[in-house]
Amino acid sequence: MKKEFTVHFKVIHHDRSSLLRGILFLEEDQQPTLNDYEQCLRDCGHDVVLLDKEHFIYKASKPDEEYIIHVLEDKTKISRDLILESLVRNLMAPN
Repeated sequence: MKKEFTVHFKVIHHDRSSLLRGILFLEEDQQPTLNDYEQCLRDCGHDVVLLDKEHFIYKASKPDEEYIIHVLEDKTKISRDLILESLVRNLMAPN
C-alpha cells in the first residue's frame, strides 16, 4: 500500500528564498531516494540537476535564471505555526 510522503524544500534565488512542499507516494517501508526527490521537484515544475547528494542540493534553471533547491530532511525541516505567528503579531506593539 502506498503512503503519502511530504517533501519540504527551499528554493533559493539570488534575491529571495521560499519554503515549498511537494508530495511523493511511496510504499509503506520505503524511504525516498535522490531520484524520488528529483522527480518530485520536476513534477513541481523545476528542471533540476543534482549538485550535492550528501545535502540534497539541486541546481535548477529556467530560460532566464538559475537557482538552487535544497531538499530539507525531516530533522531540519522548518515548521511554522501560522496561527501562533498571527497571534504574536497582533500582540506586539506597533513601532
